[in-house]
Order: sequence, then C-alpha cells, then structure tokens
Amino acid sequence: MSEAKVLQDAEQAGTDFLIYTGNFCGYCTAAKRLLERKGLGFTELNFDSGQADRKEIVAATGHRTVPVILDLRQGQPVFIGGFDELQGYLA
Repeated sequence: MSEAKVLQDAEQAGTDFLIYTGNFCGYCTAAKRLLERKGLGFTELNFDSGQADRKEIVAATGHRTVPVILDLRQGQPVFIGGFDELQGYLA
C-alpha cells in the first residue's frame, strides 16, 4: 500500500517534484526555495496538516526525516532524499 500511495500522490501532483514536508522545518523551506530558484514546479504535501501519512511514506522510501523529495520529471517517481541530496542532485 505504501508504494502505491506514493505513486498515487505523484500521479496527482502534475509538477516536476513532489515534496512531503512538516511544519517548522527549515530544510523543507530551503528545498522549496531551491526549486523555485531553479524554476522547477513542485507539489507539497504536509504531514502535520494531514495531507499525507508519515508512516506510509517512511515505509515506501525508508526516509525518516523531512523533507522527502521525489523527482517526477522522468515518468516514474525518482526518490531523491532530503534537502542535502536535492542540492547535489540539482547541481
């Protein structure tokens, strides 16, 4: 079910990236700003506001911290990681 949920979220996003975030997360804010500076669109789903289930996403990706970032530009979602991985990925 977990991977299916990520695939469903990715399909519904219709943007370049999908970001799962949490409130008061400086790395989430930094990731969104980096994508905006690069002119890349993203869909944000916030765990704390109930837009996504953290347990499902952790089970699907193995990534326990926020943000959880996926690249949607290649047809299949590509798991990037968090903010640090995104920086290297877009460099």
